[in-house]
Amino acid sequence: MTSDDYKATEQLQLSKLATLLKKSPSKKKAEKELDKVRRDLAHFQARLYAHDRHAILVCFQGMDTSGKDSLIREVFKDFNVRGVVQHSFKVPTNIELSQGYLWRHYIALPSKGHFGIFNRTHYENVLVTRVHPDYLMAENLPGFDSPEKATEDFWQMRYQQINNFEKELVENGTFIFKFFLHLSKEEQKSRLLRRLNTPEKNWKFSKDDLKERKLWENYMHCYEQAIRHTNTDIAPWHIIPADDKPVARLLVAKILLETLSQFKEIQAPQLNDEVSGNINEYIKALENE
Repeated sequence: MTSDDYKATEQLQLSKLATLLKKSPSKKKAEKELDKVRRDLAHFQARLYAHDRHAILVCFQGMDTSGKDSLIREVFKDFNVRGVVQHSFKVPTNIELSQGYLWRHYIALPSKGHFGIFNRTHYENVLVTRVHPDYLMAENLPGFDSPEKATEDFWQMRYQQINNFEKELVENGTFIFKFFLHLSKEEQKSRLLRRLNTPEKNWKFSKDDLKERKLWENYMHCYEQAIRHTNTDIAPWHIIPADDKPVARLLVAKILLETLSQFKEIQAPQLNDEVSGNINEYIKALENE
């Protein structure tokens, strides 16, 4: 496989894309391969940190139970913690609502030399709010006095704002990866039932999960629209079959590694002549202490 195999297209139709690969590796094989890929990713992270010229932003979107949390844990578990920061964007706070909707995402961006992981992202502002336009009322937008003001022109404006946001990031040295974990409705049902039937996982369940599940088709439409309008050359979307968690994790890790390996310029800086020319002396001095 290559990363291109999973890139979104202009005519994206999620209903026609598989949520499970026809020829999937076994769980054991997928986990073994992931172990190697994530070690290679960790080596890249070390070089990125030392190079200190670029940042990496990895964005994950998906329906509830699509596996975002466990994927992040497994793919990035070999990273040095000082070089990676994860943010999970929940319901906006009053302070966040008093700013523009992108503000809380700006202040969470990774600095140069770091990976930033967005678990749910700035795209919530064209997904959840599009399914529930009444949520927009809390933003106190000028001239926005009813949910009916959320017209198609309004969403097109937000898509363009998001594209501009990502364009600015890329132009200033951030590489952006966007992954949609494509889960089937049947698999979501199975995972919700596991939460309910497993006492130690009961805490993950909310009655709102069932409420949102009834809006599945609406969410799929909003995802299609958002992905189509924000799928750019500089920040493309990847659609990851997510019914098999170990395979989904492996696909994300391989796409990251395949793409990042192309940036040959990201290397640790060379030692200056004074240090490099006297390494043997430094070694001898330490050994003779």
